[in-house]
Amino acid sequence: MKILFTGGGSGGHFYPIIAVAEGVHDLVRDKRLIEPELFYMAPDPYDADLLFQYNITFIQTPAGKLRRYFSPLNITDGFKTAYGIAVSLWRLFFLYPDVVFGSGGYGSFPALFAARILRIPVIIYATDAVPSRVNRWAGKFAVKVALSFPDAAAYFPKEKVAFTGNPIRKSLLLPAREGVYEFLRLEKSLPVLFIEGGSQGATMINDAVLAALPQLLQKYQVVHQTGAAHIAEVEGVAKVVLGSSPLAKNYRPYGYLNELSLRMVAGVAKLVVSRAGAGSIFEIATWGIPSILIPIPEDISHDQTKNAFVYARTGAAVVIEQNNLRAGVLVSEIDRILEHPEISRSMAGAARAFSRVDASRTIAEALLAIALSHES
Repeated sequence: MKILFTGGGSGGHFYPIIAVAEGVHDLVRDKRLIEPELFYMAPDPYDADLLFQYNITFIQTPAGKLRRYFSPLNITDGFKTAYGIAVSLWRLFFLYPDVVFGSGGYGSFPALFAARILRIPVIIYATDAVPSRVNRWAGKFAVKVALSFPDAAAYFPKEKVAFTGNPIRKSLLLPAREGVYEFLRLEKSLPVLFIEGGSQGATMINDAVLAALPQLLQKYQVVHQTGAAHIAEVEGVAKVVLGSSPLAKNYRPYGYLNELSLRMVAGVAKLVVSRAGAGSIFEIATWGIPSILIPIPEDISHDQTKNAFVYARTGAAVVIEQNNLRAGVLVSEIDRILEHPEISRSMAGAARAFSRVDASRTIAEALLAIALSHES
């Protein structure tokens, strides 16, 4: 039994694949099935260590990106995509997996195109409230379509869709509780805010947080994931902003938080300030924490603004659009939520109601069912 995963371009496309692969391994163990061969086809491995950890073989295939604006790169990337399709056809013909799982992104197009030509069953996963162009195209021939957001159902044949939520690795599902304050060097007497701008960080969020620190640190402790590329700059500015203030001990900037650190922060945070990628939203929802979402502007990314407002309509979050992001606005919204326990409790409950902790297993079951029937 062979299962091929494809997707790429960002962690939002890659990490759900890892979560589904984890679900496949769990089901195989629970049902005592023969361990399947797992493959990942994309322009680059994204995280080779995780692929190795989950016993996934990487298959490199070129793919070009189609930009929404005019660029000469669209022409050269068109040739790259055509070459990627030819490579994918050749490799899939000899590999011939029983099922293909696509998580979207330009990196998945060559493999999905080849699977369609070779009539290999396809399941796709749409991570955002507005599906990518690749997923909207693939939805026409996919056997099943898994959705993070119910609003995305409007883009696909209704008989194919299932609202599964976002697949999240088990290691991130449960916040850590023991030894958290000691590990993160935090005080138990002050509420903890977790502020992050995605794995790469976000300059606009970092700047607003730095400007707000003198006010925030009087009431809260701030754990701030700045992005590895920004940590030195943020630390330098924070020293200037805070000077010799005793409040400086309440600020904990990190370039990047690994899984253990992330679980620990989730165990103590009273509020999360975050970008609005689907992965971030569903992690926050699973943790049951109120949030303030600051989506990437629509002219840069069409998905995050829609994601943010869809989630906010449930009552689990509030949205501050980046153009309106100011230190005063951020502090005001944080205070409004955390100084009114009834608001905080209501948002936390809405977050838990929105989460889907079984997404990985649900998608894995569909993949195995198709793979087993195709194999026989």
